Amino acid sequence: MRVIGLMSGTSYDAIDAAAADLRLDGDQLVLTPLGMLSQPYPAEVFGELAGLLPPASTTIEQVCRLDTGIGQAFAAVARQAVEQLCGGYADLIVSHGQTVYHWVDQGQVRGTLQLGQPAWIAEATGTTVVSDLRARDVAAGGQGAPLVSVVDVLWLRGRPGVPVALNLGGIANITVVDGDPVAFDTGPANALIDAVVTELTAGKLGFDADGVMAGRGQVHHELLERLLAEPYYAVEAPKSTGKELFNLSYLARRLEGLPEIPADDMVATVTALTALTVADAVRRHGGTEVIASGGGIRNPALMQMLAAELGDVPIRNTDELGLPSAAKEALAFAVLGFLTVHGLGGTVPSCTGARHSSVLGSLTPGLGGVPQVSRDVRPPASLLIEGAPH
Repeated sequence: MRVIGLMSGTSYDAIDAAAADLRLDGDQLVLTPLGMLSQPYPAEVFGELAGLLPPASTTIEQVCRLDTGIGQAFAAVARQAVEQLCGGYADLIVSHGQTVYHWVDQGQVRGTLQLGQPAWIAEATGTTVVSDLRARDVAAGGQGAPLVSVVDVLWLRGRPGVPVALNLGGIANITVVDGDPVAFDTGPANALIDAVVTELTAGKLGFDADGVMAGRGQVHHELLERLLAEPYYAVEAPKSTGKELFNLSYLARRLEGLPEIPADDMVATVTALTALTVADAVRRHGGTEVIASGGGIRNPALMQMLAAELGDVPIRNTDELGLPSAAKEALAFAVLGFLTVHGLGGTVPSCTGARHSSVLGSLTPGLGGVPQVSRDVRPPASLLIEGAPH
C-alpha cells in the first residue's frame, strides 16, 4: 500500500509530507521510504496560527478560519506529494493536522485539538484520509502522545542494551525500548529556543540557525536553576506537555527579579535546558544509546551540549539506521494510518498510559471509497526499513 503521511509539529515551521510503500509480511511490517517534501505555510495562515497559539486568546471564528486554511494548506502539499513522490497515485493519506491545544489537567490529558479539515485533502486528491489520530487514545485514558512510540518500539525492539528514540521537535520526547516500553515528553526543545530567538531579534530570525547564538552565549546559571525547578520534570511517565506550558509568558515569570540577560546568553540557557532535561530523562531510564531525529538535531550547539551531558551514551541519528530523520514523524503517521485501515491498534498502552491499544483516527473517504484491505492480519511484532543497513 502506498501511503503519504502529513505532519506539522509544535514548531509549525513547515508541513512535511513523506511517502512509503507499506506491507505486512507475516508479523513484520515492511516500510520502503519513497521520499519527502516540505512546504512552509502560506504567510496568511502562518500569521493567523502564530496569533492563535497559547498563551494567546482566540475566537471561534478564528478557529474555523484556521481549520479551513490549514486543511487547504495540507491539501496543497498532499497533492504535490501524490504527484512528485508517488507517481500520481496513493492508496491512503494520513494527516496529523496542526496541534493548537493539548489540554492537560493535573497530569491527565482531557482533550487535544488538531486543526486542518481533512475533507479538503480528500477533495483535492481523491484519496481516503485518516486524520484526528490523537483523540481516541485520550478517550481511552492516554496522553495522546507521543504516538510515534509504536513505530519506535516496532523498529528498535531487539537492539542490544536499552535504545532510546529521541525526537527534538518543538517539544522533546523519548521512547525507551526496554521490557514494557515507556514514552513521554521530556520538556521543551525548539519551542522555547525559537520563541526566545524570535522575540530577541524582533522577528528578524525565527530560530537559532546552526546554533550560532547559543554557541556565542554563556549559560545563565541562576535562570537555568529556576527553569529546572519546573514541577513537570519530576512527574512520572507517561506524561505530555506543549506550548500551553512552555512559552514566552512562562519564561518571563522565571526572569522576574533577574538583571537583563544578553540575548546570546538567553538562547544558550534555554538550549542548555533542553539538553539537561533530555539527558536526565535518558539516564533515569537506563538508556544505553540515543537515536535522534527532529529539527533539533540540526542545531550543533544543542547536540554538543546533549553529548556532553550524556557522556558515554552514544548519540546517533535515525539516518544511520535507514530512517530519514527529517521524514521520521511523517512516516510514523503513515504507519499509524496503515494500521488504522487494517483495523489494528496504533498505540502502546505502556507508552501513552491508555487502558488499551486503540485503532486510531477518523476516515474521510476518497472518490473510490475507503481502500479495501484484508482484515485477516496479525498486529506486527517488528518494523523493517527496507534498504536500511543491517
